[in-house]
Amino acid sequence: MLTEQQIQAEAAPRFTHKQVLEILAGLMLAMLTSMISTSVVGTALPTIVGTLGGQDQLAWVASATLLTMTASTPIWGKLSDLYGRKLMFQVSLVVFVLSSIAAGFSQDMGQLIAARALQGIGAGGLAALPQIILGDVVEPRERGRYSGYIGAVFGVSTVAGPLLGGFIVDNMSWRWTFWFCVPLAVVAFFVIQKVLKLPLVRRDTKVDWWGATFITGGTTALMLLLSLGGKEFGWNSAWTYGLGALSLVMFGLAVVAERRAADPILPPHLFRNRTFVLTSVASLLVGAAMFGALMFLPQYLQIVKGMSPTGSGLMTLPLVLGLLTSSILTGRFVSRTGRWKIFPVVGMLLVGLGLFLLSRLHVDSSLVIVGLDNAVLGVGLGASMQILILATQNAVTRVDLASATSGVSFFRSLGGAVGVAAFGAILSNRLTAELVSLAKAANLPLRGGAAPSLGSPEAIHNLPAPILEIILEAFTRAMSAVFVVGVPIALLAAVAALMLKEIPLRSARTPDPVAAADPAAPPVVAGRP
Repeated sequence: MLTEQQIQAEAAPRFTHKQVLEILAGLMLAMLTSMISTSVVGTALPTIVGTLGGQDQLAWVASATLLTMTASTPIWGKLSDLYGRKLMFQVSLVVFVLSSIAAGFSQDMGQLIAARALQGIGAGGLAALPQIILGDVVEPRERGRYSGYIGAVFGVSTVAGPLLGGFIVDNMSWRWTFWFCVPLAVVAFFVIQKVLKLPLVRRDTKVDWWGATFITGGTTALMLLLSLGGKEFGWNSAWTYGLGALSLVMFGLAVVAERRAADPILPPHLFRNRTFVLTSVASLLVGAAMFGALMFLPQYLQIVKGMSPTGSGLMTLPLVLGLLTSSILTGRFVSRTGRWKIFPVVGMLLVGLGLFLLSRLHVDSSLVIVGLDNAVLGVGLGASMQILILATQNAVTRVDLASATSGVSFFRSLGGAVGVAAFGAILSNRLTAELVSLAKAANLPLRGGAAPSLGSPEAIHNLPAPILEIILEAFTRAMSAVFVVGVPIALLAAVAALMLKEIPLRSARTPDPVAAADPAAPPVVAGRP
């Protein structure tokens, strides 16, 4: 029987700085490919609908990917425990490539939605596994200097996706929005094949199929409710209550299954780990605030400021630069000093400040002010997102690394879905109310009872001046309400981060401070996590 320290030593190979950078390049290339492919489609959707038809199925094109990506994230982590990180990473790349090719060849909306759902499964692996692999390759004390670059990938993809989508739609077939990523993914596959050498620790265990079924089922029902509620069906409808009840039942059954499983996907003892619980809560709140802001700010720029999709994408550059800079500098500081707790706290306070500043935008606000507000938001996100992952990995034993990392990633994706749905409902309701109020004050009748479906930005700006002024002012006020709601969410995330215990970062010289910090973790025997 091996001790925990012996198993950790067996599973913790040593890599040089050059080797880590080579591995990191492959991981970042795969992540960038996945994230850009997820966001690039939004720009091409009008053209895709014009070619394939199916306007009534438009919401499913985006929702299918988000649903399967979120649901599959924790499962990829456990599969990597059973079959190896490298193999599962390459499998997720293959799934992503094949589904991307299939999406590009789609002949109708049904085929496209099916391909996008499969693409989301691959993206789920590419979202979780790079963080897990980095956790295997580098000890927490040295990990900060590298994790900052992974955090910066998100910011780069946020800008690159819409810009690339606009270029492809303007100059090529929309099908290339799916195909352009294939060569990059193939390169990432062979880079990882060459440079990533991890030992495969054989474990005598079985796949937790019941846990996988119930976790996936509960997540699917919840994601369908959040993605399609208010669009395909009303919030006060049988579909809403049915999907809500189904998700609760499935999650309840998942708890029972995980408590009985020999090797659960999300081990119950993780939820007795204070750090894992708090970082999961903070990540869920970060996801809600972050995705809510990133989803609706381009609408302000296009509708209120009259910018093109490409121009609105460029206006997020200050956010990306802020995120890139703070993520890299924060990571380097953490590696040098070993102190990390201050960053998610200050970072989420800055996110709250950025959202507050964005809530004060007016119709005639300067683009310089918009850029500065974006930069504040980006600095906050860069200082907090990767540190929460780092804190989680540092607070669990190595055999729980994959489950804990994929669990936190799962809660962040779930928070994003909740944020987009909640903020979208707030925007729609406030827009209707503001349109009615402003139109009544101006003694102008509105067709259709002031429905918030206003058409494209170009159509809005072709309206008569009195109506245009009302719409722009109403939209600005509604968007301000969205950002105001995001402020307390960010502050709650800061409180969760403040409650974290700053466990000293593990290094090669201090392999396992976790045992004292996490007495709830069960003992480990050879061949079993």
